[in-house]
Amino acid sequence: MRFVLPFIAGLALAPLPALAQCGGTFSSFVNGLKSEAIAKGHAKKTVNAFFNGVRQDPRTIKADRAQGVFQLDFVTFSRRIISQNRIDNGRRNAQKWAAVFDRIERDYGVSRGVLLAFWALETDYGAVQGDFNTLNSLVTLSHDCRRPDLFRPQVFAALELYERGEFDPARTTGAWAGEIGMVQMLPGDILENGVDGDGDGKVSLKTSPPDALNSGAAMLQDLGWRANEPWLQEIVVPGTLDWSKTGLNHTRKVSDWAKLGIKPRSGKLGKGNLQASVLLPMGRNGPAFLAYPNFSIYFEWNKSFVYVTTAAYFATRLEGAQVYDAGNATPGLSGAQMKQLQQKLTNRGHDVGGIDGILGAKTRAAVQAEQARLGLPADAWPTTGLLNAL
Repeated sequence: MRFVLPFIAGLALAPLPALAQCGGTFSSFVNGLKSEAIAKGHAKKTVNAFFNGVRQDPRTIKADRAQGVFQLDFVTFSRRIISQNRIDNGRRNAQKWAAVFDRIERDYGVSRGVLLAFWALETDYGAVQGDFNTLNSLVTLSHDCRRPDLFRPQVFAALELYERGEFDPARTTGAWAGEIGMVQMLPGDILENGVDGDGDGKVSLKTSPPDALNSGAAMLQDLGWRANEPWLQEIVVPGTLDWSKTGLNHTRKVSDWAKLGIKPRSGKLGKGNLQASVLLPMGRNGPAFLAYPNFSIYFEWNKSFVYVTTAAYFATRLEGAQVYDAGNATPGLSGAQMKQLQQKLTNRGHDVGGIDGILGAKTRAAVQAEQARLGLPADAWPTTGLLNAL
């Protein structure tokens, strides 16, 4: 599910009426949204019909606060998520919809494994699309003051879809965060990148795999996907590598990495002039990957490092890559220990993006900096040794 949005053309918000700010009573907030919608030029009758019956959804807030799965390390998370059943179903769907994937690869340059992985991880190939009322979830998250600016534009995007006859406020359902359909797209993304892939004159992301897959490819292209280029590749890393140069915040040409002893575990490395990063999700003793420019696009779909790395790796598995070498990574930190570490890093002046117990990009960069300062192998993987040293 996607949590960070590109700018949505035509949906930039004017200064909001006071009642449309987050918090306060839910009814007052909804009245503020109505006033704002009318001020944007939507007909009052349409606005009233759209918001009629909208309710605050406690389940949505509970789901938003309960994302502890992202505290898992990459190996644990990926082994839990990538089942043999999902691999087998992926291969069957690749064969069933081969003509659709052929056209997508020709038109958008997005490899079929990438879309199959999203299709699998988001909804189990359409089987589990979510039963949250989409409008209730979007308005609830807009009212909540944790991330209102992320979700409020989606309310107005849903209103525009409603005016087109493509959104039913009472019946449209999806994930808790407002995503709809087989690859879980937010209303604004549907407006921007919805594609009628089956030629029936409608964009049906919940029931039509051609529509959902083409729309997902169009969105990735819109986010900057580089056509027909790799995204992630497992590699073998020499023990003599300067670990402080690894991580997504350090890039160099593939040809330069090759000179430093980086080798593909199978096949060939990407073109020598491509920029890439050495990605060590669990440090120098765990799995190792080369992350190409397209890997960064995954973070526009979802901000979770462990989800992104798993989705990108799963895409390679669906296209024939072998199971990664898990290595023998040093045990990581518990959620409580991670929060302790983040607090210590914050106290030392690092921006870790919040004390949440999740090893995200900012925490990794701070860990690497402190490892280098302390003379430890700077592979950005936090251990109890680092926690104690701080």
